[in-house]
Amino acid sequence: MTANARARRPAVLIDIGGVLLADYLTAAASAWGNCLGIAPQAFLAAVFAGNDDQVLIGRTGQTAWWRIIADRLHLDDKQAAAIRADLAARHTWSTALLTELRRIRGRTTITIVSNAWPDIRAGLADAGLLDLADTVVLSCEAGFAKPDPRIYTMALHSVRADPADALFIDDTPEYVDAARSLGMTGHLHTDTSETVTRIGRLVEG
Repeated sequence: MTANARARRPAVLIDIGGVLLADYLTAAASAWGNCLGIAPQAFLAAVFAGNDDQVLIGRTGQTAWWRIIADRLHLDDKQAAAIRADLAARHTWSTALLTELRRIRGRTTITIVSNAWPDIRAGLADAGLLDLADTVVLSCEAGFAKPDPRIYTMALHSVRADPADALFIDDTPEYVDAARSLGMTGHLHTDTSETVTRIGRLVEG
């Protein structure tokens, strides 16, 4: 197979949180909000408010961000570490999607592209998932996040894919719309079986 033929293979660009990784924040916010005596929404605000232009794009390290969270929630180091460990322990990966991606491996290029904090790469490694994709593009390492066009372009370039050959999968409509505006096929993830079917259609032609 020539280099050009490889480049023209279909490409799957797929998100982590809410797609490959099931939502765990709703339950965590309820549990920790109850424990801390605050509303779930207040817990989520303490953890994530302002993170979009800080830890999410690598301007602030994750350890430093957790100090900010601890200050917001009036926690000591031990309490903050317990919450951080609990959030990581709640990660549940989609078996159906992982199985489908492994099935198509070699017939398409696969890029994980996610707005994520730095520890997600270690989480992928711990779950044995780094070999699932040809490349992993994370906002915290790239310095920009979806829907910034640069992260989509970086992901495409990482596997030498043309937008017309790419299927972008995400659970956030705004991010899917941004992919479509760049010439990719966008699939809004709302149901795992539908997403598995859509991936299959791409590969089978």
